Amino acid sequence: MNAFERYNLWLSSADISDAAKFELRDIKDSSAEIIERFYTELDFGTAGLRGVLGMGDNRMNIYTVRKATEGLARYLTALPEPEIKSVCIAYDSRRNSDLFARETACVLAAHGIQVYLYSTLHSVPQLSFAVTHLHCTAGVVITASHNPPKYKGYKVYWGHGGQVGPTEAAAITAEIRKLEGFATKYMPYQEGLNSGRITLIGREVDEVYYAYTLSLLQNPAKARANGALLTLVYTPLHGSGYVPVTNILRRMGIQNVHVVEQQRLPNPDFPTVSAPNPEDPKAFTLAFKLAEKVGASVILATDPDADRLGVCVKTKEGKWVPLTGNQIGCILIHSLLTAKQAAGTLPADGLVVKSLVSTCLADAICAKFNVECREVLTGFRFIAEQMDICEREGTPQFLFGFEESYGFLTGTRVHDKDAVCAAMLIAETCAALAGEGRTLYDLLEEIYQTYGYYIESVKSYTLEGKAGIEKIRAAMRALRKAPPCAFGDFTVAQTRDYTDSGATGLPPSDVLRYAIQGGATLIVRPSGTEPKLKVYVGASADTEAGAKQNADALIAAADGVLRGLLFGRQ
Repeated sequence: MNAFERYNLWLSSADISDAAKFELRDIKDSSAEIIERFYTELDFGTAGLRGVLGMGDNRMNIYTVRKATEGLARYLTALPEPEIKSVCIAYDSRRNSDLFARETACVLAAHGIQVYLYSTLHSVPQLSFAVTHLHCTAGVVITASHNPPKYKGYKVYWGHGGQVGPTEAAAITAEIRKLEGFATKYMPYQEGLNSGRITLIGREVDEVYYAYTLSLLQNPAKARANGALLTLVYTPLHGSGYVPVTNILRRMGIQNVHVVEQQRLPNPDFPTVSAPNPEDPKAFTLAFKLAEKVGASVILATDPDADRLGVCVKTKEGKWVPLTGNQIGCILIHSLLTAKQAAGTLPADGLVVKSLVSTCLADAICAKFNVECREVLTGFRFIAEQMDICEREGTPQFLFGFEESYGFLTGTRVHDKDAVCAAMLIAETCAALAGEGRTLYDLLEEIYQTYGYYIESVKSYTLEGKAGIEKIRAAMRALRKAPPCAFGDFTVAQTRDYTDSGATGLPPSDVLRYAIQGGATLIVRPSGTEPKLKVYVGASADTEAGAKQNADALIAAADGVLRGLLFGRQ
């Protein structure tokens, strides 16, 4: 069926509510809007579903959520083990998150699947932890991470606590595609509660998560002793991080924690920011004002589902500087390895895992400590896969994983980005430095002095809708058809195409990596969760100015090439 036939099917179906039909009738005179909503169905992949809220096959709504859950339920019930399947469900502060979570629970319960549902909003790392703690077959989080308010997502986790892999995602997709119409199995919510098929998760699971997270402190006694010396500001950006992050900071002994009041409570409209993204310095505007008022030396921010952590530090000149995800990751790696080496607990077979678009400074730090730094594809599930390999084979010992997109993880009982734990580890490092009269900025400078200056830059091109996706695909095809020999004055020494797994040793992925003569790198890839084409560059030098100059020039040269491919010569 074409888009208009699908549109009419929704309008004529008895399974679609009057309110939904009213929304659809409102676009009856807009062919473009009908096509955008119905030209395709939302893809179900390893990141689950992600899309704009609204009615239609290509939108996030209760019907696409029920359909995805029906496919998940059918796949789960067909598995031979265990006999009784169970799923844990969490949700963030976005529009309809609680509704979509209940709808998910009602479909699963109707299939005889035991559901454990958080009764209040909870973070991604807490869901990941709960999946394994409750011995669930799978997990679901209703979230769209740090995207603008109009977006919604549905992420599926597997029994190890990490996101589903390609095999499971393909099998669930196959079940979804078998479905016809809109009818799914469904157990009314109250009936699910009364029957015990739906169980609400209480605080006892939170307490176990807190205890585990606190066990990852490298020197808890020192953190508590220096806790009074540190003053920090924290903002949850209207999301799910407030309760777990403040709990952890208080319990580890950080006494002077000031929360941005205007951003403390959950709010699906995120009214104080253009997007609730800790990668965006503008998200810290209110935090900067509070930090100046209370005399803080560091600011922490988490996104709505509290899997990403942003950090701002104050320089000697009194200027607030947002740290990049690469800088935060390297600070955490350096602090972790230094603490373990000092305590005599650094294993001979230690492993740090990073995404291929993350900084090479991590490799340099790991080399000094004789720790392996392993590179994987972008997407935290690939880091979780390495954790599973370590656990299964008994070696190497996983120590830390990170992505430049502000995702960090240590420990082994959470299998996704954990901003709650990362906030704790940053606070521990800051408290230790405060005891020495130093700051996080001082430590970063020390790292650069030791290993050299590494500067990275990322540029994104947002192209929404069907036309945007086609432009991104066309640009990637053009780069492969006629591989650039240079980007401006930067000569390409080697091109690596990650669709060829035989050449990379990694699963096929739509990524192009260019090694630039002189040591810089340039990577081009479409985003897996957003309508974006992303470009990453990295350069190093003995001086900050030299590294920055090379990185800036390379990103500008790449921009000239990609704008021509995406938008035509202007």
